[in-house]
Amino acid sequence: MSTTVSPTVAENIIEIDVSDEMRGSFLEYAYSVIYARALPDARDGCKPVQRRILFQMSQMGLRPEKGHVKSQSVVGEVMGKLHPHGDAAIYDALVRLAQPFNLRLPLVDGHGNFGSLDDGPAAARYTEARLAPAAMDLVSNLDEDVVDFVPNYDNRNMQPDVLPAGFPQLLVNGAMGIAVGMATNIAPHNLGEVVAATCHLIDNPEATTADLMRFVPGPDLPEGGIIVGLDGIREAYETGRGAFKTRAKITVERVTARKQGLVITELPYLVGPERVIEKIKEAVNSKKLQGISNVSNLTDRHHGVRLVVEVKNGFNPQAVMSQLFKHTPLEDNFSINAVALVDGRPMTLGLKQMLEVYVKHRLSVIERRSQFRLQKALDRLHLVEGLLVAIVDIDDVIAIIRSSDDVDSARTRLMDVFELSEIQADHILSLRLRRLTKFSRIELETEQAELLSQIEGLRHILGSEQALRTVVRDELVEVSKRLATPRRTVLLSADPQQVETAGKAAAVPLEIPDAPVQVVLTANGGLIRVDGAEPLEKTESRGIWDTYRVAISATARSQVGLIDASGMLHRVEVVDLPEVPRSASNPSFAGAISASQLLGTEVCPVGLIHVDGDDISGFVTKLGQIKRMRPDFAKADSFETILLTDGDEVLFAAPCPDEAEIVMVTSDAQLLRTPAAKIRPQGRVAGGVVGMVIGEGARLLEANFVPSEGAQIVTVAAAADGLFGEMQSSVKVSDLEIYPVKGRATQGVRCHRFLKSESELVMARVTVGQAIASSPTGEPMDLPEADPRRDGSGHSLNHEVAAIV
Repeated sequence: MSTTVSPTVAENIIEIDVSDEMRGSFLEYAYSVIYARALPDARDGCKPVQRRILFQMSQMGLRPEKGHVKSQSVVGEVMGKLHPHGDAAIYDALVRLAQPFNLRLPLVDGHGNFGSLDDGPAAARYTEARLAPAAMDLVSNLDEDVVDFVPNYDNRNMQPDVLPAGFPQLLVNGAMGIAVGMATNIAPHNLGEVVAATCHLIDNPEATTADLMRFVPGPDLPEGGIIVGLDGIREAYETGRGAFKTRAKITVERVTARKQGLVITELPYLVGPERVIEKIKEAVNSKKLQGISNVSNLTDRHHGVRLVVEVKNGFNPQAVMSQLFKHTPLEDNFSINAVALVDGRPMTLGLKQMLEVYVKHRLSVIERRSQFRLQKALDRLHLVEGLLVAIVDIDDVIAIIRSSDDVDSARTRLMDVFELSEIQADHILSLRLRRLTKFSRIELETEQAELLSQIEGLRHILGSEQALRTVVRDELVEVSKRLATPRRTVLLSADPQQVETAGKAAAVPLEIPDAPVQVVLTANGGLIRVDGAEPLEKTESRGIWDTYRVAISATARSQVGLIDASGMLHRVEVVDLPEVPRSASNPSFAGAISASQLLGTEVCPVGLIHVDGDDISGFVTKLGQIKRMRPDFAKADSFETILLTDGDEVLFAAPCPDEAEIVMVTSDAQLLRTPAAKIRPQGRVAGGVVGMVIGEGARLLEANFVPSEGAQIVTVAAAADGLFGEMQSSVKVSDLEIYPVKGRATQGVRCHRFLKSESELVMARVTVGQAIASSPTGEPMDLPEADPRRDGSGHSLNHEVAAIV
């Protein structure tokens, strides 16, 4: 038994330096990532995968007016012909091109679930896509030799080295990418503003960045929001690097009858609602956020973003808003790092540099397109001139063709006889005889004239730098007219959340301090609080919408009692009322909340009283009953304060100290003035005592509790059979001091003598201080001087009196 020994296989082992190999391989990898994947080209603003997607979709005929096709089909075409990477990378890029919250001007029209700020898209087999209208401006004129084409990864297909780019896509849609050793982050901008800046640069090549910022003041983010501080933007536009703060758009609204809330309708760039809610809950649980009772997400496709953050009673919404900005993504930083490829090299570009690169590219595109169209027009003109020659001697042409042995001899003879070029002769031989008619000659002569005009125009463009720039400018303006939309992002030069005081920021207190306020019941039944302890002053500028019935002193964190016509008291938290800062002693009550809205039930408010302390309250009913009530209040939120007889209701309620005088006026011009101290305070369940005896057919118009000095009475008389407010005829102003003090349970004394046509009062008001009246349009009205006669007649009215305060 023999053993066979196989020959030794020669080993070929090459020793290399590991550090050199790593260095070389890493450089190749870095080069590939930088130039073929991560960074956009400054000319068209596209990364290679984005450019290939748009080009291949245009080759597939997926125009905006055509139907959608499966995204998987697009991904397959791009991967098979142009992009040597996985389908996941291609589909991710396709999705981003279709997301309106990602791009300011989406380039793909997606159909189906293309994701949201919080959720990813559906798989490519479930979604459909086609080019958006904006994409057509990026890929237009590709068939006119406007850009260079390069081989694809396997040299079987050709692809554009850059897109023609009908608008500055790099600035309009921005870019994000992470390469090896570098990254890019460019914010989206408004198309109309960018085009305006580009046109200005075309007309003024020496323009500075400050000049361009008059047209592009800052980024315009897809979802809106607020940009705070412009210094970082200015730095980024100058150097290519800078940062700015973005904030959500938040408004303070009343979300329930007794609660205020922060309503968020716009979020910072690429921040989703669910992420915001999650961070708010985390901050509340960790005690970083205070004053929040609930947060809800009401976002939908039809109404957009809407997050409602309910603020606890007693907390300042502005202070809670500041906390939200500090501890949640409702305020975010955006760092601009404008890195893009310029002539194949990564460069950091400012605003002017980016626009200059684009303008240079666009000038090249228009020049090459004009050259292509010129050559095409010249070629066509050459053929048309040959046809015109043939039409003149059509019989000879036909005879030459018929007598020739073959095509070559016919071509040669036509060239010799008519002095035609080979191209012209071939074109004549390829025509059908029916084209060589009288009508064809007219058409050819018309086409010849049009071609000559077109050639002249193209030569003018190619021969003039200014004409070339004008074409670029005009096409940009046309694109802007079609695609531009209004600005969505608000730019603020300073932070509105900070108020500079003595060189330091004055922080807004989180909880509303228990400061003195005036609680006001307006003439139309609204409630509001005015800061400050001083009583409200009356001014001539106050109109009908700012008149008030009762104003009492309180503190911001106390309670007051709202009395309705049925005599029920409703406890009201003062902090729940809208706050109006005191301005020139004349605050506006336009923001008052109605009592019905505040209480969540239909009520008819007639007065306000204190529910804390030792103040005595007073009530006057329509049947003339008077009640002064001791500070004897139930603990319930609502309870009865006066026992009313059938058909009676409360007309007026307010604090009524012993020093006050009770004044009542009826429609038959009777006035009762009686001291409050003469009426003994009663308990909560009492029904009061007879205050004024009202004559038959008359009604109580007015009641008030006023000091013994300084009050005025205003009465307005009219015909008894006229409609209310339409037949006012006279007005009288008198001082309270001229009327004698009477005991209760009497009719009082006459306060207004009726003229012959008058028989009743339609309006009466007892005021503290000088009375002021307003018209139905809210304009102040002049009232007559106080009449010293107790029962004097009124002064004639030229305009209707709508309100008196």
